[in-house]
Amino acid sequence: MSDQAAMREQMKSGAGFIAALDQSGGSTPKALSLYGVEPSDYSGDDEMFRAMHDMRARIILAEDFTKAKVIGAILFERTMHDTINGTPVADLLWNQRGVVPFLKIDKGLEEQADGVQLMKPMPGLEDVLTTAQAKGIFGTKERSVIHEANAKGIADIVAQQFEVGQTVTGAGLVPILEPEVNIHSDTKGEAETLLEGEIARYLDTLDDGVDIMLKLTLPDQPGLYDGLAAHPRVLRVVALSGGYSTDEASAKLAENKHMIASFSRALTEGLNVRMSDSEFNAALGGNIDKIYRASV
Repeated sequence: MSDQAAMREQMKSGAGFIAALDQSGGSTPKALSLYGVEPSDYSGDDEMFRAMHDMRARIILAEDFTKAKVIGAILFERTMHDTINGTPVADLLWNQRGVVPFLKIDKGLEEQADGVQLMKPMPGLEDVLTTAQAKGIFGTKERSVIHEANAKGIADIVAQQFEVGQTVTGAGLVPILEPEVNIHSDTKGEAETLLEGEIARYLDTLDDGVDIMLKLTLPDQPGLYDGLAAHPRVLRVVALSGGYSTDEASAKLAENKHMIASFSRALTEGLNVRMSDSEFNAALGGNIDKIYRASV
């Protein structure tokens, strides 16, 4: 079986969750601060990103970060070009940890309009995808955000997600479409119902053999996305934690039997740069086990 076929099978039926290790420039300072690395500890973007890479490397090399519970990991573009112990990160993930590598490709969000934030333009996307495939990346992730149950805005979000997804599948990769719904929205449940309908409509237009994945906010109505998960064009539906604590996110995930986790903040909750390796591995292992159990 080729690596691509093995990765696809793991994404379709593997037991576990997808780790989100793709914090970008805007969210990196906060992620580092939660890890105990303050802005005063680094100078400039290069040192900031190096500190973030060191944190990610420590997570990836931890004893519990293997395909036994973590079936995939989403990387920031800088991470794709970097190494851990001299090995390219995507290569290390798949060949040493058994974890399928994905790449975050969006360049951030536009200003809010019609209750949503579309993705900014992605100049040079085709070149990025060519490089990603050459480096052993299986798929991509692209995020936009829904703040209100606005039918036009949600239709625009889904149309853009599937347009970008078409570019990704055309490059031989599998896109994770991520139209996040803000967990603090006053119309979250209504927005999720509109979103489910729009996604279902687009899925029915995809050609046989085209695989996509979906990354969605844990819904107010348990099981809302079960039909999407069963669609023949969908490899997997994964859940983002969206600001919920690990306990909250895991409890909500357990109510949605056809979703698995793709958590970021919940995964790294309680980790600190000053922990010994044994303390770090124990804390991370506890988070991994909690998220895994909710995913299976």
